[in-house]
Amino acid sequence: MFPTNPKQMKKMMKQMGIDMEEIEAEEVIIRTRGEELVFKNPSVTKVSARGVETFQVAGSYEVVERKPEISDDDVRLIMEQANVSEEEARRALEESNGDLAEALMKLQS
Repeated sequence: MFPTNPKQMKKMMKQMGIDMEEIEAEEVIIRTRGEELVFKNPSVTKVSARGVETFQVAGSYEVVERKPEISDDDVRLIMEQANVSEEEARRALEESNGDLAEALMKLQS
């Protein structure tokens, strides 16, 4: 049976070669292709065992949609290829999530 006392648990884990460390984090952001998971004031624990470091994040989070970064070069290229204004080119790129081919097809149809 495992000890319920945190000090005993930590001692036992240390004997097994497992080290735990609390990290005082203000914010953790996990970025995926289409969104960000933003943890404010999370509980973060770093667990080191056998040369591998693992981080455990706990707490409430907010999902924020990520918008693709549209470069000025991409906007100029779409403007030239589709013969449209900068505003139309940028809007088409935003609607197609930065996909140049899709934006160009939207404007040419």
